[in-house]
Amino acid sequence: MAVPKDTLFRSAEMSLIQLYIANEIGRGVVSALGELGQIQFRDLNSDTTAFQRAFTKKIRVLDNIERQLHYFHAQLEKNAIPLRPLPASANALATPNASDIDELAERSEHLEQRIASLNESYETLKQSEVELTEWRWVLREAGGFFDRAHGHTDDIRPSNDDDDAPLLQDVEQHASRANGDAPAERSFTGMNIGFVSGVISRDRIAAFERILWRTLRGNLYMNQTEIPEPLTDPATNEPTHKNVFVIFAHGKEIVAKIRKISESLGADLYSVDEDSDLRRDQIHEVNMRLADLASVLQNTRQTLEVELTQIARSLAAWMIIIKKEKAVYETLNRFSYDASRKTLVAEAWCPTSSIPLIRASLHDVNERAGLSVPSIVNEIRTNRTPPTYVRTNKFTDAFQTIIDAYGTAKYTEVNPGLPTIVTFPFLFAVMFGDLGHGFILAAAATAMIVYERTLSRRKLDELFAMAFFGRYILLLMGLFSMYTGLIYNDAFSKALSLFPSQWEWPTDFQEGDPVVARLRSGYRYPVGVDWAWHGAENDLLFSNSYKMKLSVLLGWAHMTYSLCLSYVNARHFHSPIDIWGNFIPGMIFFQSIFGYLVFTIVYKWCIDWNQIGRAPPGLLNTLIYMFLSPGKVEDPPLFPGQGPLQILLLLLALACVPILLFLKPFYLRWEHNRARALGYRGIGETPRVGMDADPDDEPGRFMNGGGRDSHGDGDGDGDGEAEAETDGEGHEAFEFSEVMIHQVIHTIGKYQSPRRRPGHALTTESEFCLNCVSHTASYLRLWALSLAHQQLSIVLWNMTIGIAFNHTGVLGVVMVVALFYLWFALSVIILCVMEGTSAMLHSLRLHWVEAMSKHFIGEGVSLVREMHVEDWLADGGVAST
Repeated sequence: MAVPKDTLFRSAEMSLIQLYIANEIGRGVVSALGELGQIQFRDLNSDTTAFQRAFTKKIRVLDNIERQLHYFHAQLEKNAIPLRPLPASANALATPNASDIDELAERSEHLEQRIASLNESYETLKQSEVELTEWRWVLREAGGFFDRAHGHTDDIRPSNDDDDAPLLQDVEQHASRANGDAPAERSFTGMNIGFVSGVISRDRIAAFERILWRTLRGNLYMNQTEIPEPLTDPATNEPTHKNVFVIFAHGKEIVAKIRKISESLGADLYSVDEDSDLRRDQIHEVNMRLADLASVLQNTRQTLEVELTQIARSLAAWMIIIKKEKAVYETLNRFSYDASRKTLVAEAWCPTSSIPLIRASLHDVNERAGLSVPSIVNEIRTNRTPPTYVRTNKFTDAFQTIIDAYGTAKYTEVNPGLPTIVTFPFLFAVMFGDLGHGFILAAAATAMIVYERTLSRRKLDELFAMAFFGRYILLLMGLFSMYTGLIYNDAFSKALSLFPSQWEWPTDFQEGDPVVARLRSGYRYPVGVDWAWHGAENDLLFSNSYKMKLSVLLGWAHMTYSLCLSYVNARHFHSPIDIWGNFIPGMIFFQSIFGYLVFTIVYKWCIDWNQIGRAPPGLLNTLIYMFLSPGKVEDPPLFPGQGPLQILLLLLALACVPILLFLKPFYLRWEHNRARALGYRGIGETPRVGMDADPDDEPGRFMNGGGRDSHGDGDGDGDGEAEAETDGEGHEAFEFSEVMIHQVIHTIGKYQSPRRRPGHALTTESEFCLNCVSHTASYLRLWALSLAHQQLSIVLWNMTIGIAFNHTGVLGVVMVVALFYLWFALSVIILCVMEGTSAMLHSLRLHWVEAMSKHFIGEGVSLVREMHVEDWLADGGVAST
């Protein structure tokens, strides 16, 4: 039997396999299979706690190593040392032996102690440097305070028993000594005046002054000045602005209060001698200590940087190795151990096409280990729903991510990611259509593709990383925008006269007369919109009509093919009731109204109304009167037999409503009653449930043919993983009222969620009454955004570079150069980035809501790929090629 080939149209066919592995090579086997990135192991030890599992001690050791590596990474970022990127492929790293892991554990322990010791020494030295720097500023600034204070010692009263007296003598006492001799200089100690000096954060100085004033009732004299340069806090490595202060007061108790208040507000106090000679000696001593400290700090810093640089060369590889090793042992904890055979037993989901590759990987591990007993791989039978796995490459990955962000496709249902490759950038281009702006997008995307290896080695910021991940989406959006810009004949808001116009202007007219162009006989403009429309008085009227009808046409086509995908799903899941109860009546309802509208648009375009001498009828009124006055049409009609045809289409649409409402619920009720009559009872029964049932659940039929029984089929499982693995696929007891209510809601409803409750799995996606109107109207955003982009481009041209073209001479040249750069910068920022983001989001909404609601089931669970390196790189921020 040939191995099935996986495509993007559906998720890959999955198999549940059972592996019998020798205990000696369990680690090597898991490592080899994990490198494939296509396997998800089930937990066969769900009843065992994490502490009771076999490899918990190993995982704890690896957790400690991982903590140490994160500590190294934090130190590298703190010291601005770049991390060396990984080699060309992270998967190319050789799987280490157990001895290599033990050696790495010892080395990381030694390096952690070494780095922590150097950090502690550096921070201690840095703290000492900050304290000495602050002390030097206190000595400098306080010296000026003391010099000024010694010149006014006569104004300071001697300390007696009355500590509440003012610190300075009364002004009247100055006059009594005005004519006397100046007394000898007195010291503050002799006058029983104490002082406190130090530094305090500048943002606390106001609160500091208020607290001192209120606590001491003004019995203090305070001087403070700002330190001009910020001081770096060694703990936070952030600059802090501080002030130097000196406070004078009488009495030891008051000075003690000042010290307590200062320390409570985070001030650092330093001793200062009032003698100027001693202060000079202190400053000299501080300067010498700072010079010695700077030399020691430099040596410590260099040693630390050398150690961290050595670590940076290997840290990225170490982190990947430890993550892999940890994932290996976490996976081994899911295996069961067969004591009689001394083998490990595992179960895993994998793509059926990858089974030969898995067998080959196991054979290679056996040969390297030199074991004669081979590892065994069996496909086992199960009625469990497999996880969804879609094979992608670097081109399709971004498009598939758009779909997965909305919901995971049900196993083997049609994957919307395939048509999205074309429809998503094309609908964007309809809104963004401009040849010049599309070229800018395509050029930027091409540059990212050409230099993708260089860019992937760097750690990109969040916004640019998103653009780089979607570089192929940007490329297609740019190319499609160039195409639609060519159709619109629009390049930076200007027309391209590539071919002669099909319109000719009359030459015999008087000033003030309306000038109307005439069509040339036998010639039509070959590509897109004629450039003669640009600048015409009725340009906006023409483009509005054209783009609005084009939006309806594209919306009808997009929703019609999306609806056809529901038929493909129904056929694949062997659900004829979904075809007869949903697809056919839904398609008839949709085409009877909006298919007819599209037909009238195309028919109206095909008629030369000027030649037949008739005014074209209004299509909006035609659609309105089709419902308000069936059979009544404008005179003259759009085509013969229009009235009877509209009545027939309206009757067909109305006839489809009860079919959508009642056919499937009553059919399911009949099928349920028939199953009960045959003796089936309870939740465990497996009636046909339309598209939500798996064909593999039929009695006597096993997924992927026969095979061995699963070890976990009867254990209640409890994988601890998000798998739909309960026997019976989670079907609830059939409730006709619930099914009927849900069918009514979805028949006349407006929106469908990507996931349904299990009890609602019997219901359908027939939403063709209200949402047919709202979804079709939603596609008018194609017209609205296209018009807005065009008009904004015109305004930007006229308000920037268009002004420069009105001047000549040197001034004109200067204005053209200056305004060109302004116009180009604004075009990129506003029209390409901002308008492009808006158009992309609108295109995203049209896919998620309008298109995917017609067919997408979205009840799948993604395959959790073991040891997937790319996910670790994204989570850990480790650059790689």
